[in-house]
Amino acid sequence: MSLIFTKFKELISKINAYSITLLFINFNFYKMSRAMFEYTKTVLNKVSFDTNLFCKEVQKALQRLLPYEIEELKLFIQNLVTFNPDLKQCMVYLN
Repeated sequence: MSLIFTKFKELISKINAYSITLLFINFNFYKMSRAMFEYTKTVLNKVSFDTNLFCKEVQKALQRLLPYEIEELKLFIQNLVTFNPDLKQCMVYLN
């Protein structure tokens, strides 16, 4: 009976180690993803003076970002458009 218990205990420890590893990987992926989103917002702020350049950066962002980040990006760009109406033409890429 103790042999079965020992094997069961080893199996549980392996499962826990695997779960912790997956959690760590997902957390690091999330941090990287958020960093890319923040970087994208910074770039878009800096190029908002030029509509053509802004549109190109929006297109790049759509290739890089995750779907939920694209939704956040739409809100961010809508806010920028209120201050610079010329950028509204770039909203076409977000639909």
